[in-house]
Amino acid sequence: MKMFRKLLLAAAIFGFTAGPAHAGDAIVMDGSTTVGPIAKSFAAYFTKNYGVQVTVSESGSGNGAKSLINGACDIANMSRGMKDAEVAAAKSKGVDPVSHVVALDGIAVVLHPSNFVSALTVDQIRDIYTGKVTNWNKVGGPSAKIVVIQRESNSGTQDSFRSLVVGKKNPITKRAETQASNGAVKSRVASTPAAIGFIGLGFVDNSVKAISVNGVKPSIDTVKDGSYPVARPLFMVTNGQPTGNVKKLIELNRTADGKQMISELGYVNKY
Repeated sequence: MKMFRKLLLAAAIFGFTAGPAHAGDAIVMDGSTTVGPIAKSFAAYFTKNYGVQVTVSESGSGNGAKSLINGACDIANMSRGMKDAEVAAAKSKGVDPVSHVVALDGIAVVLHPSNFVSALTVDQIRDIYTGKVTNWNKVGGPSAKIVVIQRESNSGTQDSFRSLVVGKKNPITKRAETQASNGAVKSRVASTPAAIGFIGLGFVDNSVKAISVNGVKPSIDTVKDGSYPVARPLFMVTNGQPTGNVKKLIELNRTADGKQMISELGYVNKY
């Protein structure tokens, strides 16, 4: 097992949980399940190398923003940018949200491995998620009713997928099932031959099949060069410009060790 995978395992064993931001050197992070593996890996590394306690919770991007606004965390992990309403709410409480891109990520559209569809266009995916297309045989697949899987409304991945694929003004079909995390979406698709879902690129494994979108396969290279159409930046958001240990933790992505962690977890380095 690679070194930084061990750090991530250690993070899980430590049982990082959310808690109120507190005095001293300890750092509290909350938010996106997509950013979660990076946050946990950074946290384990930081605790090991600097002796600083770092707690991580994965309650979703929206809740991460709320935690930062309410002073319950030092860093909000978000897989989307802060919304205007969130920025306004922050400023009304004297919080100045500053976003830092920690990595880049592709949103992989995933199917059950037995589905012989290997590519869809953005338009076809939109038609599936809006309920215009309900059977796989309409997009070159088997004759089977499509099981549509989405994320919860608080999810940054859901928000990004709607912006990049579905369109903000287009309602998602009422037939869509909702799952609470990248892992839950993956598990549902992996166990459902007629399912379609979307997950962060770093969560893709052999239990699901990531398909090409507009003829481009999701990968580190295609996210980095901008050719994969369903990609977004991942953020760590602070109250004002970070200083001290918070600044050191966020800037791990600029170091050789941080870059290695990000790459090993299946994300794309910005720097």
